[in-house]
Amino acid sequence: MDPHVKVTFLGASSVVTGSKFFIETSEKNILIDCGMFQGLKELRKLNWTPLPIDVSSIDVVLLTHGHLDHVGYLPRLLKEGFKGRIIGTAPTLAIAEIILRDSAKIHEEDAGRANDEKFTKHTPALPFYTVEEAERTILLFQPEKEDQWINLSEHISYRFQYNGHILGATFIELDINAKRFVFSGDIGRSDDYLLENPKRPEWADYLFIESTYGNKLHPEEDVEQLLTDIILETIQKKGNLIIPSFAVERLQVLMFILYKLYQQNKIPNIPVFVDSPMGNNVLDVFIQFPDWHKLSEFEYNAMYNHANIIESYKETWETIDDQRSKIIIAGSGMITGGRVLTYLQQLIDNKATTVLLVGYQAEGTRGRQLFDGAHEIKFGGKYYPVKASVKHLQSLSAHADQKELLNWMRKIANIPEKVYLIHGEPSASDALRVKIKDVFNWNVSIPKLYDVEVLTV
Repeated sequence: MDPHVKVTFLGASSVVTGSKFFIETSEKNILIDCGMFQGLKELRKLNWTPLPIDVSSIDVVLLTHGHLDHVGYLPRLLKEGFKGRIIGTAPTLAIAEIILRDSAKIHEEDAGRANDEKFTKHTPALPFYTVEEAERTILLFQPEKEDQWINLSEHISYRFQYNGHILGATFIELDINAKRFVFSGDIGRSDDYLLENPKRPEWADYLFIESTYGNKLHPEEDVEQLLTDIILETIQKKGNLIIPSFAVERLQVLMFILYKLYQQNKIPNIPVFVDSPMGNNVLDVFIQFPDWHKLSEFEYNAMYNHANIIESYKETWETIDDQRSKIIIAGSGMITGGRVLTYLQQLIDNKATTVLLVGYQAEGTRGRQLFDGAHEIKFGGKYYPVKASVKHLQSLSAHADQKELLNWMRKIANIPEKVYLIHGEPSASDALRVKIKDVFNWNVSIPKLYDVEVLTV
């Protein structure tokens, strides 16, 4: 085998989103993750730029997990000539299926609305990909087990390892000619409500590790007490608590905590509305894969029955018109789309409304604008004044913080030849680079978009 491996950083390099890492070898060409860029307009525009590689040469895509910024580019990959296999754990592929179908539907609806209302510079506006293209992509899915070495060729094998974060998420160990490449994907938290603690790698010749919270420690918040206080304050104001939520994991965690608070008599029986078609589908994935999470069947059924699951847009408007104080959990988590936009358009200019942000808010998203204290926010070409109270729960993040990232690396027995910090904003990656140098004295690099590294195996 040729002892040189070429790695091209096609995303999540000096930015958080768009994870894509192209590994070229003399035996197989492998793409690790295939995500969309999200957030700032200049990043989103990159999604429309064909990849600067020969896409038809990719033999296989290995997925760490099912989030949009790790799987959302897959249908475009097919458009550019990919014909190989797309491999992940069974729950990862089940979630990716849901996310791709939902994303395609939103792309089609957005393009249709832009054309109907003529707020587009393109004639006509086209969807990023269609539902039909998403369905063609799903046909290439191939599930593989966690914690099992699988051969790709004579000198290349890989293994998925449980990583917390969301249902099905893993880090990937890729052995090429006896050298181990470790791709962290997104690393979960310790002591999560629904998921087991992440496993940790024991060897890494080349380590590619996320740095989303590389410059932060999650606060030692009492989540349940803070949530209780916010809910009681909402009731006192006779208002609504709107929680923009990621449909995968965060929504289910919130449902579980709210059920738990009610069971413990910490909050009254305030109505809880869950408005996320994608989130509803992910709830079904929890039923399909009980070995991947900590919820018992009884707990799952109890938390599900405690909430009002909204199934139609008509019910969304009925919920808005409902005059009672209530809790509304709706997608999307960074307020980039989804049902939460309808609620905020109607309720964000009301002082009795509270908006609770519960996860990472990427630069350029409405969630980040609210987090930064924006006095107005734009929906569908129109500005709305922000009179609602905006709060943030940092410790519900599904991403490991700096301390947890360092702990995840501690089990590595060797000194990696190179560590690459990916999936982070520059300040977060640089802070983690300094910390890794101080703690481990490892050789750390922060790649930029489209950087190429030639490594020896």
